[in-house]
Amino acid sequence: MELDKIDRQLVKLLQEDCKKTTKQYADSLDLSKTAVYERIRRLERTGIVTNYVALIDKEKVHRDFTVLCHIRLVQHTKENVLRFEREVLKLDEVSECFHVSGDYDYILKVNVRDMKEYREFMVTKLTAISNIGSTQSSFAIREVKNSPSVHI
Repeated sequence: MELDKIDRQLVKLLQEDCKKTTKQYADSLDLSKTAVYERIRRLERTGIVTNYVALIDKEKVHRDFTVLCHIRLVQHTKENVLRFEREVLKLDEVSECFHVSGDYDYILKVNVRDMKEYREFMVTKLTAISNIGSTQSSFAIREVKNSPSVHI
């Protein structure tokens, strides 16, 4: 689906705050409530808007120790890849997982309370996945930018 200028503006508004009323979006876009409602439904129906979520302040829930964990599989076979991906989906501490090219096979974004909790996660959960060959962890010093929005 090709997005027109108004669709792009509406998506931007939804990404900034999806809890506004249809009337508030309509006022911002100088459209009728019905027109905005129909555009939102079309964005949802076509799969451009996939979900609405609440963003959490990681510090307030004690999950602000962020680790980027690089994973190398023992052997990069289809079976190992699928097994690893199935297992990593079960790990609540992992907020993002990317299958990547380069020296490592995956990069995980892990959010935990502190170093002690990360060590426990590594020892009891992550390295329990059988086909991991090696890991390398990078600890975030400061979050400079973290945006769930996609620029369109």
